Amino acid sequence: MTDQNDRSVQDIHEYLAEFDDIPGTRVYTASRARKGYHLNQFAMSLMKPENRERWKAGERAYLDEWPLTEDQKLAVLARDYNRMLDLGGNIYFLSKIFSTDGISFAEACSTMTDMTFPEYRQMMLDGGRSPVGNRSIKGGF
Repeated sequence: MTDQNDRSVQDIHEYLAEFDDIPGTRVYTASRARKGYHLNQFAMSLMKPENRERWKAGERAYLDEWPLTEDQKLAVLARDYNRMLDLGGNIYFLSKIFSTDGISFAEACSTMTDMTFPEYRQMMLDGGRSPVGNRSIKGGF
């Protein structure tokens, strides 16, 4: 495909597919936003104290008030943040869930890794995850 200046233009789907090659990375695309709309709206509802109280009184009952998929509901109940991201969750909206649980952003992020919170915290203090082995799934580097 080329544009009027005869430069090569990459198909948007091709471009977005490249992000799937980055290990442990979920790029929040328009497609993912559409998929997670109700999940994210649920999470944002927890900004209101009365909704947090209702949530804490009966998580499943509160979730059942939202048009989430069963997979989304199970991921929320399990606090499986990686799965929630896969199902369209936006980490900034999902932060309302772990905030309601009394968990810090960093502690919640550590649950998305194979590290304990102290290990994750130290890794971040040391400058973050090494890019070696974390740049490409296909290329193995």
